[in-house]
Amino acid sequence: MEDNAVLEEGFNGLTRMQEALPASWYFDPAHYARELREIWGRNWVYLCRADTLDGPRSFRSFQVAGQPVLLVRDQEGVLQGFFNTCRHRGSLLCPQAEGTLKKAMITCPYHQWVYDLTGRLRATGPMRRVEGFDRDDYPLHRVRVAEWGGFVFVNLDPDASSFEELYGAETAYVANWPLEELKVGHVFSKTLNCNWKAFWENYNECLHCPNIHPELCELVPIYGRAIMARRDDPDWAEHAEDQAPHRSGGLRTGAETWSMDGAAQGRLPGLSDEDVAAGQRYVTVTPSVFIAHHADYVRIVKITPTGPETMELTAEWLFLPDTLARPDFDADKITRFGILVMEQDGGACELNHAGMRASAFRNGVLMQEEYEVFLFQQWVREQLGEAPKSEGAASRASRRMPVSE
Repeated sequence: MEDNAVLEEGFNGLTRMQEALPASWYFDPAHYARELREIWGRNWVYLCRADTLDGPRSFRSFQVAGQPVLLVRDQEGVLQGFFNTCRHRGSLLCPQAEGTLKKAMITCPYHQWVYDLTGRLRATGPMRRVEGFDRDDYPLHRVRVAEWGGFVFVNLDPDASSFEELYGAETAYVANWPLEELKVGHVFSKTLNCNWKAFWENYNECLHCPNIHPELCELVPIYGRAIMARRDDPDWAEHAEDQAPHRSGGLRTGAETWSMDGAAQGRLPGLSDEDVAAGQRYVTVTPSVFIAHHADYVRIVKITPTGPETMELTAEWLFLPDTLARPDFDADKITRFGILVMEQDGGACELNHAGMRASAFRNGVLMQEEYEVFLFQQWVREQLGEAPKSEGAASRASRRMPVSE
């Protein structure tokens, strides 16, 4: 092990206690604005399923890091992304949340400037020609767009690495899931009174699981040990061949998926026995979403900051269309379990956030098992230019990819 290494080599853990982020970073308005700009404005952010932009001229508008964003499909069906602002004097181009344009053009409702669906300025309404103005110099400001597995992501930073470069290895881990074929069967949304980072930190450890998630620990026995994966145990090598769920991380014996009774409603085509045996696989795209993959469905959990001390949690459950159409399909067994777990997590995050307001509390500490919380917090520091790049902090997937199995 190199001198001063932070992460253990033989198992998943921290070599020593680490200081957590400053408490003020969870409620200070100026710092929140900095995070919107430096983190949310420079990383890939999940917005929606691609099929919600159905066909040429369909559009949707969003707020990303406090910025107005417009997505629109051009005449060839290619998804285009722009800042939702006219190049004339800055008016919103599409104040509606979604719809279909009547013509293959975007017309500013204020002064009638007209753009084609690739963003080129085509007309300036009733305005007379003026010296020094060239329409070619005033296209819409672009926003980078990526589509993967029927999911749509945007990045406001024109110089950021591509989605494939950053997440190709992690998305390959779930390549067998027929993601593009799936349709939304249920949506759940909840406002949480906590900073967005508090939710991610909760997601990245299972020390809280035995106390907060008794039902989940019964379904995924390793969580009942307050760890997330086999190699979180310093003595994992002594039990390396033991495939019992409390050692391997799989579902309890007889369970097939995350649901109220553990029963799956079918099996998604293309999955291997290994995919199903894992019980759950994740794709994590920080800071906005994690996507949980199960035998019979996929769950999207989207995090949206709405203020220094509030956030919106939105979950979508995806199923095959044929499954949704089955008369015996019972989505409630699946969605009720997911909502139960998220409600429990939400309550824990609010409890955590409220306590940070104590004037005597300057920052917390991270213990051995909280290695993923450390990696997340180190990523935050790096995004803000507060820390040099360090071991492991560039990768956010270690606990759920095969290296940690």
